Amino acid sequence: MNSDSDLQIAGDILEVPHLLQPVREHPATVAEFVGLARAIAADRAQWEHLVEYDATTRWYHRLRTGPGYEVWLLSWVPGQGSGVHDHGRSSGVLTLLQGELTERTERATRTLTAGAQRVFAPGYAHEVVNDSLEPAVSLHVYYPGLTEMPMLPRGLDSERAEGAPVPACATPQRATA
Repeated sequence: MNSDSDLQIAGDILEVPHLLQPVREHPATVAEFVGLARAIAADRAQWEHLVEYDATTRWYHRLRTGPGYEVWLLSWVPGQGSGVHDHGRSSGVLTLLQGELTERTERATRTLTAGAQRVFAPGYAHEVVNDSLEPAVSLHVYYPGLTEMPMLPRGLDSERAEGAPVPACATPQRATA
């Protein structure tokens, strides 16, 4: 008789090498990238001494790279913003380390406070702005590494409604509040 109930495992299953998952040196899944961002956020000694604030332009620093990903540290003084953009073919994790930022999409506006995380897919269009009176610091993990950040026109919905062509890279994912 050959059925699933006849299957028995003898001995220590962990001794079967092909059943063991190798320990990964670098993240490979969305959950692992989120975990990487959380681990870096929790270890202020890794990033706090690097932060600079520049009133004329947004400051950024590449904190780490790995196979297929990059980690960036950004500072935002009051009033600074990114403009409406997407991240080309990269997905990402945005983690707010300190302060407060506002994320605007065509569907929602969100206030992000320290510890907040946003995960986004390729083509996700948004604008990030420091609308507060205090500086903010954010951490960005991009996978694959960021190769482009196309700037997009504001009001994508109104342009579509009027029949104007929208660039292929400007196909934002629908966000809900």
